[in-house]
Amino acid sequence: MTSSAGAEGQQAWPELSRTTLRDLERASGDLAASSVSEMERRLPWFRRMPADQRASVLLLIQNGVAGFVSWLDDPRQAIRLTAEAFRSAPKDISRWVSLRQTVELVRIALELFEQQLPRLAADDAERARLTEGVLRYGREIAFSAATSYAAAAEARGAWDARLEALVVDGIVRGDAEESLLSRAAALGWDPAAEATVLVGNPPSDDPPAVVYEVRSRAARSARPVLLSVQGSRLVVVLGGETDDGDVLGKIAEAFGDGAVVAGPTVASLAEAHRSASDALSGLRAVVGWPTAPRPVRSLDLLPERALAGDPEAEWQLVDRIARPLEEASGSLLETVDTFLEVGGVLETCARKLFVHPNTVRYRLRRVTELTGRNAHDARDALVLRIALSVGRLAKARGLW
Repeated sequence: MTSSAGAEGQQAWPELSRTTLRDLERASGDLAASSVSEMERRLPWFRRMPADQRASVLLLIQNGVAGFVSWLDDPRQAIRLTAEAFRSAPKDISRWVSLRQTVELVRIALELFEQQLPRLAADDAERARLTEGVLRYGREIAFSAATSYAAAAEARGAWDARLEALVVDGIVRGDAEESLLSRAAALGWDPAAEATVLVGNPPSDDPPAVVYEVRSRAARSARPVLLSVQGSRLVVVLGGETDDGDVLGKIAEAFGDGAVVAGPTVASLAEAHRSASDALSGLRAVVGWPTAPRPVRSLDLLPERALAGDPEAEWQLVDRIARPLEEASGSLLETVDTFLEVGGVLETCARKLFVHPNTVRYRLRRVTELTGRNAHDARDALVLRIALSVGRLAKARGLW
């Protein structure tokens, strides 16, 4: 019934004379050329386009005018069939013309059609029909272009997601190939930007929701991110400095329940595999520290990582704590060893060492300056104790 009514409405239009239709066909080339000339005059970015791309736009307009004339000749055919040139064109030009620019091009072409086509009409009835026809055809073209660009955007989004997953997977596996950096650059990542890898549980089983959560928080912090859900874990590569720690806390809110571990911040994406390795090692070991902060740095999980058998954590404990204390003068190693053995009681430590309590205080301050660990703090005391044990075991095996 609706279809029949629509056909009656179309047939109620006055028929265009064969002379007018022939005039329209002859004028199609001039209309297209005039449209391109007007675009060049009004749009600076269009003037800067290569000649072959402007020629593609000219061909597009010519096809559009031909389709318009064909539809006017037979108003019973669906407009969508005559708009196919515009429906398929964005798939070809969307790589070098944005949707906003396409709208500008279509607007200029339609304005020119509205001005010039009615002049070809034989009488007022034909003029009214041409004017209304331009409006209806222009509306269909606009919807076709928007639909095509939306489809192209979805396809690009799916491709970008796959490319991003490949980049993150390469970082996790330790690939430092040039292809990884070029893929990241294709996603808009600055290869020279600092990078920090965070790992934890995804907030949901819906990948688009996960992506939205992470990207929205990163955008509010004005930071680039790469992310991928790998089974039951979410891996995020965060760009930029993380000295203040606030940005890590904001990104950690996008993770699901459970621990979130951040690897060390490295100088560039080419070194991000080190951050990923430490972060994943920390995620496996964080169960040994139930009260760990969220997020927790992998560097703060060195004791648990060493106990879990991570040789890199063992070496860092030796390099950062055991070796400096071993090589330091002033009985620092003996003092911190004794202080930990007596449970952190300053006076008892001083008596066992036969020194004044102030001497113990001075030596412990030196230990803090040297290692970054305060023996008075319970957590730091644990790190110091395990580091010294790991150091002695490594030395016994002849590793240093």
